[in-house]
Amino acid sequence: MKFKNEIEAFIKDFVNDLVENNAAIFAGAGMSKSAGYVNWSELLEDIAEELGLEISKEYDLISLAQYHVNEKGGNKSKLNRKILEEFIDENDITENHRILARLPISTYWTTNYDVLIENSLKEANKVIDIKHNVKQLTNTRPKRDVVVYKMHGDVSIPNEAILTKEQYEAYYKTHDQFISALTGDLTTKTFLFIGFSFTDPNLDYVLSRLNIKLSKDKRQHYCFIKRHKLEDFGGNKADFEYQTRKQSLMIGDLKRYGIQALEIDDYPEITQVLKEIELRFRKRTVFISGSAENYGKWNRNEAQAFIHNLSKEIISGGFRIVNGFGWGVGSAVINGSLDAIYNRPDKFSEDQLIVKPFPQFKTGQKELPELWEEYRQRMMKFAGIAIFIFGNKFDIDNNVILANGVKREFDIAIENGLIPIPISATGFVSEELYNEIMLDPQKYYKNNEWIVPFISELSSDKMNLDSVIKKIIKIIKRINK
Repeated sequence: MKFKNEIEAFIKDFVNDLVENNAAIFAGAGMSKSAGYVNWSELLEDIAEELGLEISKEYDLISLAQYHVNEKGGNKSKLNRKILEEFIDENDITENHRILARLPISTYWTTNYDVLIENSLKEANKVIDIKHNVKQLTNTRPKRDVVVYKMHGDVSIPNEAILTKEQYEAYYKTHDQFISALTGDLTTKTFLFIGFSFTDPNLDYVLSRLNIKLSKDKRQHYCFIKRHKLEDFGGNKADFEYQTRKQSLMIGDLKRYGIQALEIDDYPEITQVLKEIELRFRKRTVFISGSAENYGKWNRNEAQAFIHNLSKEIISGGFRIVNGFGWGVGSAVINGSLDAIYNRPDKFSEDQLIVKPFPQFKTGQKELPELWEEYRQRMMKFAGIAIFIFGNKFDIDNNVILANGVKREFDIAIENGLIPIPISATGFVSEELYNEIMLDPQKYYKNNEWIVPFISELSSDKMNLDSVIKKIIKIIKRINK
């Protein structure tokens, strides 16, 4: 899909922030609304009617909630009950939540009370450290992958939810640690605001002080803004032009805080942008598939050196490697990767190597084939490119046969949209995969037809091993342009 220039630039920059583990998400009510939850107007509609007001005419909803509490003599019980009624049911996770949960984002902030973010992260097998009150900020969950800051509370404790104007006014005293934490994250991480209207006084408080404190040295952040359409105002041209002008002024004002608005025509565009971010991030990770009892025309030392140097060059190029520790291949992948990492620990990280050794015998309820299938499916979720080398094993009579596991990994890779690079010169399954691809290259390289002559060269017996490695790295880098 072709994106507008400003969104294209954002995607490139945000992928780099993901690679450097500097990305963060701020989720507003709009992100949960697509899952079926109410927004603030819907939440307070009954409250407005009880006060004799029309919700459609009210814009200061925080004051509206305060009016209700005032009328009830300071009693918040009805508001608490509304939160329970509207958010206690666990609605289905949206595609946007799932995409974000799969990405290496370690910091989430939200003003929402629901548990969609937490559920999506659990589904992605991540360890979550949830902070929805001040006491939790001093505790750190061991081995956490993600911190979720729920700055307005959680549905599980509705009586502590931040709802009224009085609570917002006192927030800088009652929740000053949250403000400090958010200030720190806004200073050190690149935020993407999703489903946020920028009318929240807490966020305005932090942004305004950061703006004064940092002046021109603010970090760049991003938000999605849906352009107004004439039909949004029932065809009333005057209202449309007025709100469009007001939106333009708001977008200009956000720049003071270092927030660039990414203008979209409709909300499904957000999903398309997130999908592209995930796709490009995954392309920076290479899955190396292969197993070998026999190295064909190469001797063992030559083959191991080839795998070692290939892995080293991939890591040195700034990419990541995923490997299942295939027999005769996995050790060389690890050694080559660590060779690059330990030679330049200031530049490369062990996070660039993801190794998922396959279980060798059954210890639980699941049979080995089922476990292997799960492992392969999970590994493939990390990557965007798959390299296939060798692909053989011994049968029970010690005869060399083709490795069906490597073929299965090829099928899973294609199912998950990975770009395959079979090194036909290594023979066995890799050669078969090359022959299969060449029967219908368009099927495997749609929009990437330029790869075909490159992998054809990799099938040649005339290329030395160093040339093969250089050609593979050239393909990987071009894919990631």
